[in-house]
Amino acid sequence: MSPPPLRLGLNIDHVATVRNARGGRDPDPVAAALLGVAAGCDGITAHLREDRRHIRDEDIARLKRGLTKPLNFEMAATPAMMQIALATLPHAACLVPEKREERTTEGGLNVVDAISDLRPIVAELSEAGIRVSLFIEPSIAAIEAASALRAPVVELHTGRWCEAIDHGSSAIADEEYERLCRAAERAQALGIECHAGHGLNYETARIIAAIPQIVELNIGHFIIGDAISVGLTAAVQTMLAAMRQGRGSSREASA
Repeated sequence: MSPPPLRLGLNIDHVATVRNARGGRDPDPVAAALLGVAAGCDGITAHLREDRRHIRDEDIARLKRGLTKPLNFEMAATPAMMQIALATLPHAACLVPEKREERTTEGGLNVVDAISDLRPIVAELSEAGIRVSLFIEPSIAAIEAASALRAPVVELHTGRWCEAIDHGSSAIADEEYERLCRAAERAQALGIECHAGHGLNYETARIIAAIPQIVELNIGHFIIGDAISVGLTAAVQTMLAAMRQGRGSSREASA
């Protein structure tokens, strides 16, 4: 049986990082989002951080108005972000951990220890028609907690796996890949849609695309970085080609 199609969500945060380095309006993350959609990506992800280090409130409003594809609004689980999400009504809201001092998201949301805090947030967003996703570590315990919270989607943190590959630590990489596989299988068994992201490049996206239970990859930093050399359209299309190649490997394995 063939696995479901694999979608690409383009994270545009770091277009805004470059813009904010000089101030002003350029490069425009919304223009980049529209270009990414035209190139074939299936949705746009944007993280409105509490310190507004890259995406700004007006970017989120403009994205909601201008996109023809789903907007995935990454947000900390705070009252202020809740108000913005409920006012904006994006297609999806992905709850992520957030620390002011971190350069990028360092790990998954600790859903196991925060069920009581997260439950009303997940419920209120869901009641408003927003599809809630939890950015979590690839562990069975985290998947079970997501199920207890009735979150329809989880996004598995792939950062540790990607770092192990980058550092040539094959044993750790193999262990982390197995964790991703087991978590994706458990999510599917519990009726939870499974996404993945963080630190992915063309090669790791190709590899992880072979996990049939994962139906969406959210990728930003690498695509935006490569776009400096080859252009955003080419970077998005090369990533989509890598994902299709990996998904083909999955079909061969399941045939």
